[in-house]
Amino acid sequence: MTKLVRLGCGAGVILERIPYVSSACVGIWVKAGSVNENSSNYGISHFIEHMTFKGTPSRNARKIAEDIDRIGGQINAFTGKEATCYYVKTLYSNLNKAIEVLFDIFFHSIYDETEMEREKQVVYEEINMHDDSPEDDVGDTFYEALFDGHPLGTEILGTKEILASFTPDDLRRYVEDNYTAGNVLVSVSGNFDEDSIIALFEEYFKQLSRKEQKKVEYPTVYTPKFLFKKRDIEQAHICMGVRGAKRDDELYYARHILSGILGGSMSSRLFQSIREEKGMAYSVYSYISSYTQDGCFTIYAGVGGDRLEETIYLIREELQLLRDKGITEEEFNSSKEQMKSSYIFGLESVSGRMAANGKSQLLLGKVYSEEETLKCISDVSMDQIERVIAEFTDMKNYSASATGKMEVDLEKLITG
Repeated sequence: MTKLVRLGCGAGVILERIPYVSSACVGIWVKAGSVNENSSNYGISHFIEHMTFKGTPSRNARKIAEDIDRIGGQINAFTGKEATCYYVKTLYSNLNKAIEVLFDIFFHSIYDETEMEREKQVVYEEINMHDDSPEDDVGDTFYEALFDGHPLGTEILGTKEILASFTPDDLRRYVEDNYTAGNVLVSVSGNFDEDSIIALFEEYFKQLSRKEQKKVEYPTVYTPKFLFKKRDIEQAHICMGVRGAKRDDELYYARHILSGILGGSMSSRLFQSIREEKGMAYSVYSYISSYTQDGCFTIYAGVGGDRLEETIYLIREELQLLRDKGITEEEFNSSKEQMKSSYIFGLESVSGRMAANGKSQLLLGKVYSEEETLKCISDVSMDQIERVIAEFTDMKNYSASATGKMEVDLEKLITG
């Protein structure tokens, strides 16, 4: 069972004590990601995440790593579209030491200019690696098409040109504006003493700013868009889909269940048709991405460079079959069980629970219990599935991106 505690500074702490394990995971969540950026600072959320590990007045980057290794812990961070998380996992007996290191880097990073220039080279290579992956590249291009003019359409890594312009003051201003009490939440899962850990957080968070964060404005107008990027690669890659899958929508679970039937497993329709029966693709799947104010359903396939058109026709055939004949009771029940299993598997580690609890509390203002979540999945009705079928098969609302040697008319292939 989780418990929410509000610290004196206004920041929240979500606690889930699991006394029968010997470890604990602590994550500091900040409601600041790529959606909070603008054209002059794309990528700054991610770069701050990198720089947070590069030194404080009492520790350089090497000592940060050594102090965590010395207690057998793991420390890391990640940046998403709507949030950044810094976390540490360790044995219960070393938890206070691990927390001290985590809070030192969170509050006291110095953003040294020499270290910044060195770390920029690391992120440049991360961008290169990302760009060299056609699957990642087509996914980013798809978001650019689907969320054109929308904060969700920007890349988390940013661009080399904008990254090169960042100064220590740019990073400090962004932290001052966004790393504030109203935007920060700590998520703790595992074995810990509740009273002592809250006392520690009260002390550490005294220095947290109470400045109000600017609200992110999301444009509501959507116009389908189609982007093709010509590349000298052997395969062709396609992403196609529709918008509309925010996290607290009443059809959230129905969308996941239907996506599972279409392309969520080896028995799914797209996998069986396009890979197993036709041998067209090594990788084909569908998925849901959900955010606080928007989201999307996506179909991805990586195919031989000369088989892109045929693959799109096959995907359209599956969508038309779905629209005309719906799904079977067996598919419906099987996808529900897959979703339940996937959810439970994700909770079988203290770090998984820390992440699920932190993200849900930060972005939705609530943590759903295991029983509530499983009930939500079980309660999905066939009527809800029918509504999602209409959404997923409305080709006039599709956007798409593709990359490969042979350029095709995506708009005509998908909507024509």
